Amino acid sequence: MSIAERVKSVSAWFDSHAAAADIDESRPRHIDVVRIVPFLAIHASIVGVGWVGWSWTALGVAAVLYLVRMFAITGFYHRYFSHRSFKTTRILQFVFAVMGNSAAQRGPLWWAAHHRHHHTCADTPEDAHSPVVHGFWWSHVGWFLANGNFRTRLERVKDYECYAELLFLDRYDMLVPLILVVSLFMAGAALAAWAPQLHTNGVQLVIWGFSVSTVLTYHATFTINSLDHMWGTRRYATADTSRNNIWLALLTLGEGWHNNHHHYPSTARQGFYWWEIDVTYYVIKVMEWCGLVWDVRPLPEKARTASAG
Repeated sequence: MSIAERVKSVSAWFDSHAAAADIDESRPRHIDVVRIVPFLAIHASIVGVGWVGWSWTALGVAAVLYLVRMFAITGFYHRYFSHRSFKTTRILQFVFAVMGNSAAQRGPLWWAAHHRHHHTCADTPEDAHSPVVHGFWWSHVGWFLANGNFRTRLERVKDYECYAELLFLDRYDMLVPLILVVSLFMAGAALAAWAPQLHTNGVQLVIWGFSVSTVLTYHATFTINSLDHMWGTRRYATADTSRNNIWLALLTLGEGWHNNHHHYPSTARQGFYWWEIDVTYYVIKVMEWCGLVWDVRPLPEKARTASAG
């Protein structure tokens, strides 16, 4: 790789839209190692737990950030931006876009565009993350890193192009995660100075609150693309291999009811029966009761019972 090519790869860390023009899509399955250094570094940094140790404070911060960011991904990146299964204000739309962006899974428009494409061609050769077609590891993480999936397909999310703040988040998708890292370090340093009884510090909060929490959020989310098309039960005879898996549903706050979702993707509800725990849907309903969201798309009874086994 030439120096110029390395510079282009590094530029993708800071400005994804500008860098997209230089990404070689003629090799869609090629993974540019320099471009994915931040992703690799986040994973590598979790070994720091052996150096910084742990505290209940750090574990608590990691757990809260996992839950908050997982909800932002499942409730907003997925059910709101990808499927428009409810409505909200422009301000709240932006707030949760920022929260989702802090999970370092690219910008909201990139995420929604790829997910919409997934639903149009699930488990066909055009599906970027089908384990049936491309194998487990590619469906789990390889597609996320590949050149062919780097660019935001704005033509698939034209309904959001009018929001300059979403375009900004999508273009500079590393900015919010960096702000979170700096904020965690400063908070940890402040706690070390002013509340030493909490036994934490800046580096410890970064390792646990960002690195560990982000890696867990990554791979929990990725299991829906990979494992949830391989293991579980099929209530509905959808054209794809989507499955329902209670363990993945618990891990992802409700996304594991994936066969339900592929059967009727427009509803905000993925657990179709009372025993199918769907924490994301419960939070959306609470937000509806508080007037924060509205027009929450219900699950029609005939859709729930159609072709059910």
